[in-house]
Amino acid sequence: MAPIPTADELREKYAAERAKRLRADGNDQYIEASGVFADYVDDPYTNAISRATVIDTPETACDVAFVGAGFSGLVAGASLKSAGVNRVRLIDTAGDVGGTWYWNRYPGAQCDTASLIYMPLLEETGYFPSEKYVKGPEIHAHCQRIATHFGLYDDALLSTRVTGAHWDAEHHQWVITTDQGDEVRARHMGIGTGPLSKPKLPGLTGITDFAGASFHTSRWDYSVTGGSPDGDPMDLLADKRVGIIGTGATAVQCIPHLGRAAGELFVFQRTPSSIDVRNNHALDPDELAPDLGPGWQRRWRENFTVLQTGGFADRDLVRDGWTDIAQRIRDKVLEHPERSGPDALVAAYHESDDEKMNEIRSRVDDVVSDPATAEALKPWYRQLCKRPCFHDDYLGTYNRSNVHLVDTNGRGVESVTERGVIAAGREWELDVLIFASGFEVGTEFTRRAGVDPVGRDGLTLSAAWADGMVSFHGMHVHGFPNMYVIGHAQGANLISNVPHNLVEAAATMAAVIAHADTQAATEVEVTATAQAEWVDLLDAGGRSFGGDPTCTPGYYNNEGQEASGAQRRAGLGHPDGPVAYFNYIDQWRSTGEFTGLRFS
Repeated sequence: MAPIPTADELREKYAAERAKRLRADGNDQYIEASGVFADYVDDPYTNAISRATVIDTPETACDVAFVGAGFSGLVAGASLKSAGVNRVRLIDTAGDVGGTWYWNRYPGAQCDTASLIYMPLLEETGYFPSEKYVKGPEIHAHCQRIATHFGLYDDALLSTRVTGAHWDAEHHQWVITTDQGDEVRARHMGIGTGPLSKPKLPGLTGITDFAGASFHTSRWDYSVTGGSPDGDPMDLLADKRVGIIGTGATAVQCIPHLGRAAGELFVFQRTPSSIDVRNNHALDPDELAPDLGPGWQRRWRENFTVLQTGGFADRDLVRDGWTDIAQRIRDKVLEHPERSGPDALVAAYHESDDEKMNEIRSRVDDVVSDPATAEALKPWYRQLCKRPCFHDDYLGTYNRSNVHLVDTNGRGVESVTERGVIAAGREWELDVLIFASGFEVGTEFTRRAGVDPVGRDGLTLSAAWADGMVSFHGMHVHGFPNMYVIGHAQGANLISNVPHNLVEAAATMAAVIAHADTQAATEVEVTATAQAEWVDLLDAGGRSFGGDPTCTPGYYNNEGQEASGAQRRAGLGHPDGPVAYFNYIDQWRSTGEFTGLRFS
């Protein structure tokens, strides 16, 4: 085993590995899955069924139309219905509800945050997850359970793409058009299409030349591989040479399954992920019964968020890799009471991270038999430079004789040919090519959402946000009455458990609309002053999910490029962190005053 490097040696190694991977084109190295690449985002799971076109009049408008039927739309719909706002219409390009969990049906898909806090509305629907980290089909089934329980299928328009949305000032309604010829009217409109919803492809020369089968992991083609999302063997790959480009969170989950199924598997790696222990296991509700009293899921979510963001709690209910990261930092702070201030926190983070990453690299040596392969699989960066990965089978997959790691020493794949790909100085012939290249991050919100709403006086959201996102609580935008953006940006900005952001935002949206109804208000809009003050607060705090520019390139840090003002704005969160924001927004709702909003 190699000697443990000193802190200075680590800094030098990290800088050298980062330098190998820096590219002048940044995010422009990727291409949009549109035009000649549009088939990469077709729906392979549902054949759209013809239905009657919806043409609303001002009198038949629904209460709320929501663009997106993933977790955002589902928790918003559930909160609205629970608040007495009954006519909720979800609209989504997918053939069913579920969002991420409708599209991502690749083998091995599962949540990487504990299911007891990740899966929303467990108490409300009476469901208890089977495992600590449940698999994709179980999460998708839960999405369907939510939609059924709250009657959200009743008015949903699925396999339907929104083509436009504009504010009708005369009738105080949003008018939404779709590719099915619909003209939906709604008193209020929500948008929640998720932070990772638009697939991207590597901009490789010759990408259209490949003669074999190819697809993106978010549109897994089981007609090519055989098998199913439920884990049936991918028997059609037994005599195939399969290549996969990408080694991020998705690839880490599907590569073990490909390794077992493919005749030969070639993994093209630019940067290895950090792979910590997963330790997934079945959940026993009887064993956890003392901690499952009424309101338990909220308490578990809050406990996780407090601990994961460095706070103190009597117990760690979730006990996973996410809370471990923060508690290691906290323990280092307590070890050195002589240190104080921000520098003490930075020092504690560096020391705890050095220890953890040395453990992760040592684990690679312990699991992977071939020394050269093991060395190539070691991540040389801080754990939070990229999405931390946790898996118990990924590293061992490289001990299989049919699995080949093609390490490109930070350069990535060079090009695609008719027969395969060029990487590491040679051509690799393939029958199947899979892109685990992730999703767009850092592009314009309206591009990722697929709609550019037109608000008051013809103002488009893209124009209002030309210099960066501006909002009140990340939800309300001046000039766009009765519109609600559901997400994490400019609010708590909690990344480790995104549904916590959505649950709180949905509760806020429902409370605002219910209050408007009690006041017989036809318009709800944030004042220009309140919006400016909120954005000033965020700007002054500077807490942005912009990533560390000294990290190895990736979507966490804008591919190593300095973030533009607009990109920085999109990553801002409450200056005092997620816990402070969640406490603030709960109190803001509870007063019933809704300070900063104008009801008319």
